[in-house]
Amino acid sequence: MLEEFIETAKSNPTNAALLEGLPALRLPQCHLTAGCLFQAVWNRRSGVAASALVKDYDIFYFDDSDLSWEAEDRVIKRVQSHFSALGVQIEVKNQARVHLWYEKHFGNPYPKLTCATGGIDRYLISCTRIGIEAESGRLYAPGGFEDLHQGILRMNPMNRAPARFMEKALSFKNRWPWLTIVRPE
Repeated sequence: MLEEFIETAKSNPTNAALLEGLPALRLPQCHLTAGCLFQAVWNRRSGVAASALVKDYDIFYFDDSDLSWEAEDRVIKRVQSHFSALGVQIEVKNQARVHLWYEKHFGNPYPKLTCATGGIDRYLISCTRIGIEAESGRLYAPGGFEDLHQGILRMNPMNRAPARFMEKALSFKNRWPWLTIVRPE
């Protein structure tokens, strides 16, 4: 199942290029994550290209040596410059500093994380908690793959935000109508 998932994710040429090029940037705990990965599975099931409907490509890293916006912005610019030929939107986030801005942006408190995968653990929808570590190619999928392959969207118990969950789940269902939403209690 792991190898099949990675193969499907890499069938999106942008994912393959990012995973090939990210190690050269030497970002600590760097992961390609989120929609660019799990949407490849849903796109395959829907009979469309792996890159269809992908809005952006998320890269998480963890560097707690400098929590300033300026330090993160330098990394963002480095990544965007390195991959400018891809012509896609890349979102880069230092997971060591998310707690500094999250509540102001989303209205909910956010814990101080200790690793990049801590950010993946907190995605709103359980089956989307997936990342591929750039350096090792190791897959991180704490919820496994059953719901992902079946298209079942459940709220992540580690991030209980029912209104935001429903907004995100409905957005996915609009693009992949066969998905099933398990409404939060």
